[in-house]
Amino acid sequence: MSAFNLTILRTYAQTNPSKLPPSVLFSHSATSLTVYDAFPKAIFHFLVLPRAPEPSAGAGSELANLRQLLSGDKARAQQVLASLRADAHALRAEIEEEMLARYGFKWGIWTGFHGAPSMDHLHLHVLSDDLCSDRMKNKKHYNSFHPKLGFFLDIDEVLSWFDADPSYYSTMAKLDAKHYELMLKEDLSCWRCNAHMKNIPTLKTHLQEEWDAEAKREKAKIERRRKMEEKSAQVAENS
Repeated sequence: MSAFNLTILRTYAQTNPSKLPPSVLFSHSATSLTVYDAFPKAIFHFLVLPRAPEPSAGAGSELANLRQLLSGDKARAQQVLASLRADAHALRAEIEEEMLARYGFKWGIWTGFHGAPSMDHLHLHVLSDDLCSDRMKNKKHYNSFHPKLGFFLDIDEVLSWFDADPSYYSTMAKLDAKHYELMLKEDLSCWRCNAHMKNIPTLKTHLQEEWDAEAKREKAKIERRRKMEEKSAQVAENS
């Protein structure tokens, strides 16, 4: 990946939202930008970025990544993360509306950070838990989002560190890259059923089957509910 691509998120964060193309920008607030992930690892995948000052020497360094943010003023870090969580919560509602419009049902959405991010500038991933995407190409891609390995840090978990014992906060806030990068080398396994997968193609087929089965179950539940409501309405009309 080129140096330009590694810093593109910082460029977005320092740009007036009105100058970003609609293919990049989904929405923005006074404190953040929500952009489409350029290489989505799920049906829905967005990044929420804290907005940063215009480019200048050292500008926005506290927002380089989560470790950098947590190494600075604790109250400021908590404020930034709480703001990102609030914007992500609003985004989740929009994703769920789109899920209903396009697929007829809602499914899980994850919101979190990578323990050792590969791109510059703090960014919060908000993605659907299907992990069905042609951009899911290797073990590193998948394990970086596996919710049980520890590389993907849920936003609520990170915010809970602020209320923990100071020594625990200090330990977690170090975010040692070597520690987290080892997690990316773990064997492939389905995050839903823990089944071992021999390779990425096998895993992707399995994940698609799992999501298709979930879609079938949810749509069947909706149909049963619809029939029950119709029956209840008929009973009420005839009584």
